[in-house]
Amino acid sequence: MSDRSHDQGNVAYILFDVESIADGQLVSQVRYPGENLTPAEAVQRYQDELVAKSGSSFVPYTHQLPVSIIVGKVDSQFRLMDIVALDEPKYRSHVMTENFWRGWEAYQRPTLVSFNGRGFDIPLLELAAYRYGISIPHWFDSSRGFSQPRNRYNTNSHLDLQEVLVNFGATRFNGGLNLAATLLGKPGKMDVQGDMVQQMHDEGKLEEINEYCRCDVLDTYFVFLRYLVLTGHLQVDKEQQLVSETKEWLIGQADDRAAYATYLDHWSDWNSPWKSDPADDEAVAVDDPSTSDQQQEPVEQDA
Repeated sequence: MSDRSHDQGNVAYILFDVESIADGQLVSQVRYPGENLTPAEAVQRYQDELVAKSGSSFVPYTHQLPVSIIVGKVDSQFRLMDIVALDEPKYRSHVMTENFWRGWEAYQRPTLVSFNGRGFDIPLLELAAYRYGISIPHWFDSSRGFSQPRNRYNTNSHLDLQEVLVNFGATRFNGGLNLAATLLGKPGKMDVQGDMVQQMHDEGKLEEINEYCRCDVLDTYFVFLRYLVLTGHLQVDKEQQLVSETKEWLIGQADDRAAYATYLDHWSDWNSPWKSDPADDEAVAVDDPSTSDQQQEPVEQDA
């Protein structure tokens, strides 16, 4: 699998995840003008207000900046080719944003794949492009009607796996990516949670943030494979083959990438309910009408 990472011409899907922090300077200017709050003071005050109002300290994406963008390149046969941290090791917000959108164009606009990307990551990256003066006309092409990339139901341009699982907003997916990955035996959230990113950034732990984001992309990949099973694009045995290939690739990368070693330490294989004891298989075979020489008579229904 590692040799496929150099075949950059066959990128059919870009899986991605974004980590972000509150822009303290912007918060200070917009919410507390004239009060001369430092960025840290402004963020803390805003979070306190949010907690008092809703019980959550989550700052809206409109007041945030990306500090990590990880992309996973997947080919047309659904094989993971590579995982890349944009603008590594500087992780500059404006450069990462430009690299993301220019990369999408360079690979001939493959399908973007995310988990809750339509509700957070994509709006954040659109607003970042707006802030930094980055032109993305093909993404905003409204002349294409239903097929325009930003259409909520156009999963050929952006497949938000959470959107599919909740029937495009008909219900809620309590548990998020962590739950979806855990159902498949994959690590989900480990030592880092999303609400820790702000403090980690304040402490200068940019590499650790990107490693955390990298693991989220891995989880997204395995959820993507199960989505393909769910929708009939893959048989489950083929899915499990791809999972095994990816595990082998991670093992080969683990010495150079601590995040992969940690991910493997928390790895579990999917517990298939279809694996049964031989005795169970024999019982099913005996009861199966197709194994009998005598055809069963149809049951007559009362008029």
